[in-house]
Amino acid sequence: MISTKISCAAQLQQQDEFDRVINPGRKRLDKQQGRIPKGQESPFGDFPKDYARPVAMSSPKAQTASDLRAAMMRITGAASLNSPRGGEDTMNPKAMTAPPGPRNLLLDSSGEKLKLSPRFPSGAMTDRQFRHKGTGTGGRSYSTSPRKPRMELAPPRAGAYERRPIKPSEFRRFYDRGDLPVQVHHTATQNKISWKVEIDKLDFHHYLPILMDGMREKEDPYRFLAVEGVHNMLEKGGSKILPVVPQLIIPIKTALNTRDPEVVVTTLKVLQALVLSAELVGEALVPYYRQILPVFNIFKNATPSTGDAIDYGQRKRQNLGELIDETLEIFETHGGEDAFINIKYMIPTYESCMLG
Repeated sequence: MISTKISCAAQLQQQDEFDRVINPGRKRLDKQQGRIPKGQESPFGDFPKDYARPVAMSSPKAQTASDLRAAMMRITGAASLNSPRGGEDTMNPKAMTAPPGPRNLLLDSSGEKLKLSPRFPSGAMTDRQFRHKGTGTGGRSYSTSPRKPRMELAPPRAGAYERRPIKPSEFRRFYDRGDLPVQVHHTATQNKISWKVEIDKLDFHHYLPILMDGMREKEDPYRFLAVEGVHNMLEKGGSKILPVVPQLIIPIKTALNTRDPEVVVTTLKVLQALVLSAELVGEALVPYYRQILPVFNIFKNATPSTGDAIDYGQRKRQNLGELIDETLEIFETHGGEDAFINIKYMIPTYESCMLG
């Protein structure tokens, strides 16, 4: 019998393929804007820093246009050296508005001429340096010029809901070096993860935080292996999960602080699986609510108003507001007697699912 259940990681891959049809250049634009990390420059890693990257030209015509632009810039630069700023030999006498004379000369205490600047060794003053009385714009007690309109700046946006740039994770670094015992197993319907070592024999203190850190990745195979590996380890971890909970807080907080809806949804599903994976894990998360719940409070009301339309996110569990409510209820149910008061402290609008 063929299983029809699609894992969370495979569902993300299928959603990427659908989004690629609607918006083909979304990932490329995110990379150019620095929202997601770029990949390696070659299969063997990045080029050295002193390596001169060749600039690819689209056609010989573009190469010719580039050569013409460079030649024009060289000509323009050479022409600028023939201006009065170029030196004494190339100084243009017509640039001086006042001819040299006794009135335009400045003398020191010994009676010798003062050199005003290297440009004018003769001591002659230009129109900018010498003006007649009443011809300048300064020193007056009033002005007949109209007042300049004041530029009204709009108040800056807080940006609480905007996506944050996603930095490369530790999972990406370990996977590129070949230090993780995982690989992708391609099948006809959906991809699966292939473990080179049995999960029961893995060191959870080492591998589970690394896989948790890869949840914020948005490119495959990093995201697929990280999300699928976390779910597999939580399903078969048992009593090995509880001692690792303090090491998982920083990766979870980092993934939530990206404020990317896709990453936040994936993290919420992993948090639900983490609480339900073993006993006392929900109570062990209570002291860390101050690190986890602030982002919950921001997106708690992020429920789209579709009217009479169909929200396909309900079937895929991508509705952020409903998923946060569901996660908070699981936290309260499995978090012990102190869970509700701590949730209420961080999210004042939360209502208990167990009281009343």
